[in-house]
Amino acid sequence: MDISVVVPLFNEEESLEELVSWISRVMYENGFSYEIILVDDGSKDGSWNKIEELKKFYGPLRAIKFRRNYGKSAALNTGFEACLGDVVITLDADLQDSPDEIPELYKKIRFEGFDLVSGWKKKRHDPLSKTIPTKLFNGVTRTMSGIKNLHDFNSGIKAYRKEVIKSIEVYGEMHRYIPVIAKWAGFTQIGEQIVQHYPRKYGYTKFGGISRFINGFLDLLSIFFVGKFSKRPMHFFGTIGSLCFLFGFGITLTLIIEKLIEIAKAVKYRDVTQQPLFFIALVLVVLGSQLFLTGFLAELISRNAPQRNLYLIEKEI
Repeated sequence: MDISVVVPLFNEEESLEELVSWISRVMYENGFSYEIILVDDGSKDGSWNKIEELKKFYGPLRAIKFRRNYGKSAALNTGFEACLGDVVITLDADLQDSPDEIPELYKKIRFEGFDLVSGWKKKRHDPLSKTIPTKLFNGVTRTMSGIKNLHDFNSGIKAYRKEVIKSIEVYGEMHRYIPVIAKWAGFTQIGEQIVQHYPRKYGYTKFGGISRFINGFLDLLSIFFVGKFSKRPMHFFGTIGSLCFLFGFGITLTLIIEKLIEIAKAVKYRDVTQQPLFFIALVLVVLGSQLFLTGFLAELISRNAPQRNLYLIEKEI
């Protein structure tokens, strides 16, 4: 199979028929063998009924329905597990991404040697509540990840070599930083393509406002921590804990030596508990011990954790 198109959706009943028809037309015109995988992330409207209706007319259509809303990362990861195509294309279901971009994205993966190609919506039709945080985190992510050539890490339209999506795991809200995850997995041929961005035709955006700003910041911290230390948490907690313990132990040793000198000289000395350094040393030793134990426990958990991406699936087509 040439292409798998994975579309996560949540309450997008109005756009589904036009989207599936558009994708199918592009595939037919270019002679691709393909499948469309719609992942219904617990929609509350008639999205699933619409999907069941569309299946009667579109043979390559497959669909998965979550029992409840898990988020876009869960929908993408489940779609990635199910897809069979040599090239995997992701699109948002709101018709703001154009399926007409698929042939060019396919060529970049299939014939130009890219592992991942991200769409860049150079001209966006989104509210400021989405565009401002997006520009901020794209800049920070470029700096921290070293992927200098991407303008939009969180673009919904991307193309992947099959080996990429079968090698990475997307969970929590990490779909924003899939290019970073792919790079850390060893897939370094990452490119970009300018794509057309359309105004939303139906409904309203499901994610925006101050929560986008806060969650984006927390996700950015999470992805870099997980990328660097998920397999060796002891290196993070253990290093900080050891440093705190050593500083605390050093201060404690200094206080003990001072006390012994004062006793040897038979001079009047101050009670050690009246010195601020005593409490600083105490806090550092306790904190260092706790961080070290945290790292040890995290190491045990990471080595024996069950799979994180387990979601209740209500129906499948």
